[in-house]
Amino acid sequence: MTYPLLKHLHVGCAILTSVGFCLRGLWMLTDSPRRRHPAVRILPHIVDTVLLASAVAMALLSGQYPLTADWLTAKVIALLLYIGLGTMALKRGRDKTQRLAFFIGALLCLAYIVSVALSRSALGFLAWAV
Repeated sequence: MTYPLLKHLHVGCAILTSVGFCLRGLWMLTDSPRRRHPAVRILPHIVDTVLLASAVAMALLSGQYPLTADWLTAKVIALLLYIGLGTMALKRGRDKTQRLAFFIGALLCLAYIVSVALSRSALGFLAWAV
């Protein structure tokens, strides 16, 4: 698979996972029964697996790896934070106020991850200000 094809696959999966997370967060906040549908519980894992596999493949093809490329290191750290905040927002938060706070934090992490990917700088959206 060529690098441009992998990149399109990765971006497509990133969009799908972002939209899916936003929907699941809104459904959590509104107590929608849609969040319990089997597809809503399974599909994110499939999309995230393809997203991660495409990221690893692109890193191998490009020779850019976390801990050697600062922007990739920042992306991986932010991804881990996003996963933790997302888990708290969708499953483990004690009440809706706490879940909303975690949801907002996860969305901010997601915005940072996208800005780092677009700017190829660990500063993310702040890179344009410098």
